[in-house]
Amino acid sequence: MAGFCATLVGNGLGRFAFSPLIPALIGAGWFAPPAAFYLQAANLAGYLAGALLGRPLTLRIRNVAILRSMMLVATVTLFACARPVSFWWFAIWRFASGLSGGVLIVLAAAQVLPHVPVRKAGLAGGIIFAGVAVGIAGSGTVIPLLLRLGLTDTWLALGAISLVLTAIAWNGWPDDHHSLVPPRHTEFPRAASYGADPMLASLYAEYALVAMALVPHMVFIVDFVARGLGQGIEIGSLYWVAFGISAIGGSVLSGWLGDRIGFRLALRVMLAIQTVAVLMPALLQTSLPLIVSTVLAGSFVPGSSTLVLGCIQQRARTTGEVRHAAWSIATVSFAIGQAVAAYTFSWLFAATGSYAVLFACGAAALGLALTIDLITTAMRSSSR
Repeated sequence: MAGFCATLVGNGLGRFAFSPLIPALIGAGWFAPPAAFYLQAANLAGYLAGALLGRPLTLRIRNVAILRSMMLVATVTLFACARPVSFWWFAIWRFASGLSGGVLIVLAAAQVLPHVPVRKAGLAGGIIFAGVAVGIAGSGTVIPLLLRLGLTDTWLALGAISLVLTAIAWNGWPDDHHSLVPPRHTEFPRAASYGADPMLASLYAEYALVAMALVPHMVFIVDFVARGLGQGIEIGSLYWVAFGISAIGGSVLSGWLGDRIGFRLALRVMLAIQTVAVLMPALLQTSLPLIVSTVLAGSFVPGSSTLVLGCIQQRARTTGEVRHAAWSIATVSFAIGQAVAAYTFSWLFAATGSYAVLFACGAAALGLALTIDLITTAMRSSSR
């Protein structure tokens, strides 16, 4: 429950609740369209910073203290955005929101999973990352209702929800008795935690490519349906809700599948399915294929995190130090991939005006990730 609340507060509310608020912010005159999208960029930059800082912070501060502090920071950022003080005021708090989300995504699961039976690690990881999915689904359902009260009240309500979730998680964290000095010797090669292990290095690359492939649905699917297909913002919002609801089930299902067939094989299966799913909007633009594509893509948002973390747990199971380092690097890889894709795809859309090109590029990224996985596995098998 503590891990679930952490990802819900730091990422579900802190990051994804902002997307459905953008039209309201622009419509109310709080920000011009370019400024609103720059605020998204500030949040993304903060997320990357948090992913980078998450593990180094644990060398100086107890993990539980970091987790509690970051949930409080994420909560404060929501309250701070309740008034349109200035662009830079918002930019600072959106950066802080992203930073707290990055730290929480690095540390929350890593703090909990060592205390979970190995046979249930996948399910537990799925529940933890379902917090992200609940935030996506909630942003498409609760926020439109809150906006009837006004933007200020909406921000305050989100802050209040976050505060309650922080209180629920406060005493739920297992005490790690964390030493401020990392262990000097480990059975697992220290270089592996920084990418020298081919299996871990390939996993980082695959995770970055997955992040790139998710951008077309995460950023453009609502606009594609609403404006590109001329179906209006109401129908476009329904696709966002479907995206979020499927993400809730996808997180738990991915963990369950990893427990049953192994996380690396489960990741390979999901990469193959997602390649087809992301390509579908580029080829078929009727309702049924688009809904299927959106549901499948949504399931992979937290599902990919569950599977990648499971792979790391299995590959680097000898020491917690290596597991934490590997997961931190994987999260940074994801943040970089997402940032690169967000800017690249935005430029590409501005240059071509084609949504199909974006989805085709996303599918290509997944195809490349699957190819890397197959080649690495084949090389490992041949070396035995």
